[in-house]
Amino acid sequence: MNWTEISVHVSREAQEAVSHLLQEMGADGVAIEDPEVLHRAWDSRYGEIVELNPDDYPSEGVIIRAYLSELELIDADGFCERVRKELNWLRELGLDPGPAEVTHRLVAEESWADEWKKYYRTVRVSDRLTIKPQWEDYTPSSPEEQVIELDPGMAFGTGTHPTTLLCLQMLEKHVRPGMRVIDVGCGSGVLSVAAAKLGAGRVLALDLDPLAVEKSRENVGLNRVEDAVVVRQGDLLRGVGETADLVVANILEEIIRKMAYDLPRVLVPGGWFIASGIIAEKAETVREALSDQGLRVMETVHQDGWVAITAKKW
Repeated sequence: MNWTEISVHVSREAQEAVSHLLQEMGADGVAIEDPEVLHRAWDSRYGEIVELNPDDYPSEGVIIRAYLSELELIDADGFCERVRKELNWLRELGLDPGPAEVTHRLVAEESWADEWKKYYRTVRVSDRLTIKPQWEDYTPSSPEEQVIELDPGMAFGTGTHPTTLLCLQMLEKHVRPGMRVIDVGCGSGVLSVAAAKLGAGRVLALDLDPLAVEKSRENVGLNRVEDAVVVRQGDLLRGVGETADLVVANILEEIIRKMAYDLPRVLVPGGWFIASGIIAEKAETVREALSDQGLRVMETVHQDGWVAITAKKW
């Protein structure tokens, strides 16, 4: 069976929204080509992750490639036109989609299945955490190094996007043995697995997308942390009756603001909230939303135009 590849060239600011849009429209997978990885200053202690070809990346913004089977998508031109209309709608909402170029082509199944894997290699992300794809061999350098083994699938990130890296670094800093952690919008489950491997006693991984729930459960099993991590479908923190020592959310800025009112209810006194997925220009709106709910912002870290915020409930 062949697949139709839909390529959408957008701004980095619109990356998360457009990726979600394409999946809502029926895409069986999404791959993101972000030129930021060509210039990322990885810590020299950990080295380069892979030799990348600049010709594979756009000069500005990102290219999101979505895949639909030829049986599901008969009218590719019509699908592209629908995407363009949605991009115009994002612009009206104040989210700049950038170039907003939409094209399509037919690809063979074997190309679709393997093309995205060339962008994904083992990477040491911090002193204690390393992310590796399931299909690669890797030997930890010390007993303290925790290896997170992932099969992210086409629809999820590889764990090396700046927003995820910032969350992982903050988790390493704040997770203590036995902590209760909630991961809101768990995606591939990488943050939940990391929290468990850092010593969390219980992790509740939540995502509204059934596909994310399925993929997170697979990766939890792959890393043998089923005793610590529970994955279930959920809409942010709505309906969560338990409390947590730490809540982490790597989601869009506007979604973080919407869930902020639930944080005081869920977090114990002295509990931590780690938020990422925030572009630098909108960081202040998140800080204000957290302050309005009585949380004190303790740290703000930046990487490549993205921001992670750590706040504490007193």
